[in-house]
Amino acid sequence: MMVLLLAACGTAQNSSSQSSEPEATEAAKTEATADSARPEDSEAQMMPQYKYALEGSHEVNGRQGVCSEGDYYWVSGSKTLAKYDKNWKLIAENKDPFKGYEIEVNHIADIDVYNNELYIGAEYFMDGVGKNIQIAVYDGDTLELKRTFPFEASSGQLECSGIAVNPDNGTVWMCSWVGEESGRYLYDYDLKTGKYLGKVHMQMPPQWLQGIAYYNGYFYMTADDGTADDNEPDHLYRTKIEDGKTDCIVTLERTFDDVTKQGEIEGLTFDKAQNRLLLLYNRGARIVLGMPKGFYDGYDHEISEVFVYNMTARK
Repeated sequence: MMVLLLAACGTAQNSSSQSSEPEATEAAKTEATADSARPEDSEAQMMPQYKYALEGSHEVNGRQGVCSEGDYYWVSGSKTLAKYDKNWKLIAENKDPFKGYEIEVNHIADIDVYNNELYIGAEYFMDGVGKNIQIAVYDGDTLELKRTFPFEASSGQLECSGIAVNPDNGTVWMCSWVGEESGRYLYDYDLKTGKYLGKVHMQMPPQWLQGIAYYNGYFYMTADDGTADDNEPDHLYRTKIEDGKTDCIVTLERTFDDVTKQGEIEGLTFDKAQNRLLLLYNRGARIVLGMPKGFYDGYDHEISEVFVYNMTARK
């Protein structure tokens, strides 16, 4: 009798549980889809945002970065800054951009522009090691230094390969070419004060980040992850950083198998008015620990080109 009662009781509980389970599962599924990093719950998030059609390229003075605002383009070399008009005619150049710093720097990385001010990750860089990292702001017309903000050493950032302004929330972000812990994070600073705000951990981080840019709610990053000696292409990646989150999922956005010759990918920017991606690529020089060390066969100097891609949103 007792066994029968327990069995009956158990049957009633199972029946009640089964009747409510589909509702709970559906609610959990809806919640996961609305805010989930699981690939099966967010297929659109894990796919490229755009299709990219190569329009052409322009040889430039500068091997590090490119940015665009209005009818002008700016290009950074390791030790130079240049400004071009909308037809890629050189209209200004600063060959001594380190004048005015209080601590020694010798390297400019990928750059960005906001309200005609250039934002630059400046540092002292030698054979794969960076120090004296600073956020530097230059005048977009004179290309002269205006002010600097020191970086936060406790962040763990060991090098700066690129910088990007997010005008939507008034922040500026840096990435690191140096791998391991330093290269797995993006570093956040206040745009006005330069105050360090924190860092975000990239899940599935790219290797050897070279540039970063903000466009339509996403950060896009270039990575020198292809081996030039083996003719392997480099890549573009994308991530979205949510407010209050300490991590972000990284998605492969584009493979650059259509450049003139595989070499070293560098900085990037977006021409918002014409919906174009601008990508800086170097070819000809052998790069060892981030430093040019001789040339490939057929080259006696390094060539830096900005490749222009027309962008079409994927459906």
